[in-house]
Amino acid sequence: MFNNPACYSFKKWLPFAALSGFAIAGLMDISAARAADTRDVSEPTTPDACTTLTAAGTDATSTIQDALNACPTGQAVKLVASDSNSAFLSGPITIPSDRSLIIDKGAVLQAVNNAAAFDKGSNTCGTLNSDGKGCNALITLKNASNSGIYGEGTIDGQGGVELSDKGTTWWQLAADAKTQKNKQNAPRLVQIDNSQNITLYKITMKNSPNFHVVFKKGNGLTAWGVTIDTPSTARNTDGIDPISSQNVTVANSNISTGDDNVAVKANPDTGASRNMSFLNNTFGAGHGMSIGSETKDGVYDIHVNTLTMNGTTNGLRIKSDKSASGEVARVYYDHVTMNDVKNQIVMDTVYENKSGSTQANWHDVYYNDVCSTTKGAVILNGTNASSTLTPTMTDVNLAEGTTWTLINAIITK
Repeated sequence: MFNNPACYSFKKWLPFAALSGFAIAGLMDISAARAADTRDVSEPTTPDACTTLTAAGTDATSTIQDALNACPTGQAVKLVASDSNSAFLSGPITIPSDRSLIIDKGAVLQAVNNAAAFDKGSNTCGTLNSDGKGCNALITLKNASNSGIYGEGTIDGQGGVELSDKGTTWWQLAADAKTQKNKQNAPRLVQIDNSQNITLYKITMKNSPNFHVVFKKGNGLTAWGVTIDTPSTARNTDGIDPISSQNVTVANSNISTGDDNVAVKANPDTGASRNMSFLNNTFGAGHGMSIGSETKDGVYDIHVNTLTMNGTTNGLRIKSDKSASGEVARVYYDHVTMNDVKNQIVMDTVYENKSGSTQANWHDVYYNDVCSTTKGAVILNGTNASSTLTPTMTDVNLAEGTTWTLINAIITK
């Protein structure tokens, strides 16, 4: 329980009489063991370096790639700063199975500010269209296992730097896409597909042109001591997005960004997301600890334990709509504190009000020991739910003046 005088008791400030359709549905026991990552996860150990490359401030794409390809299994290529330079300029690189990349403290892997370097072959990278899939990521791991990115150095996507071949920045392109109701073709920072046992350890990532880390259709991701630091104004710069994956742990990390700090998704026809732990993290700017908006294939067994959120737009959020809703079950939020969070708890089944025929089936969602030091809003909108939303709230202490909106929703206690 938080001993914070700015936190008010759930019973005192929950406006029972003011809420249409509100009811207390009875006591429930939430003492059952929390579902989470099924692996035995501990602090990673940095692998030995097979070779060390020294920064020269020039394009090092092929040098890094050749070194990774030649590195013996179980070892890593290490990038270090020189006395006069810290930057390794790079286009897309791929980390193979059983190899890793170490970016030493003071060294920076910096994306080249040229859209053509990331183009997949359709000449659409750096443009707007209806697809948004025209760019390779800066770092890709595909069908890989036992690989990772280590070190206290930095990966800089240069999202706010003018592209030499486009006369605009990645972030301006994203803003233009919103205005023109289109999609931007911009590279992600780290894309991990169909991979197992991948590690991100102590690395700093910033200024991504698009999402920072995507873990899609994988089994086993550990992000430990990771820092993501990108301005709140940079559109579509999600922090870490596990998609249709299982066994994910994000621990002891600090994430500030321009979109979801974390977004757990289950895209249509790509498989469920399940067994994930988010432990002892701090979020700054961003759109929150999110599930969705794609939940069609199901999201199960998610545990958020010990999370501090400072200035985050949304706090604990589950979101979807008619286009991609599905089942979300066995979600546990324990020991969460929020400061200056606008929307503290959100369950929104009509997030973008898109058309479709899917419905949200969200159940067994538990909030325990959740505190906010400043007033905000709780929004439980079950308009597109197949049954009434019934989250369980125990020791939920939100500041006086917090507003509560419940539509087709009942809070159990």
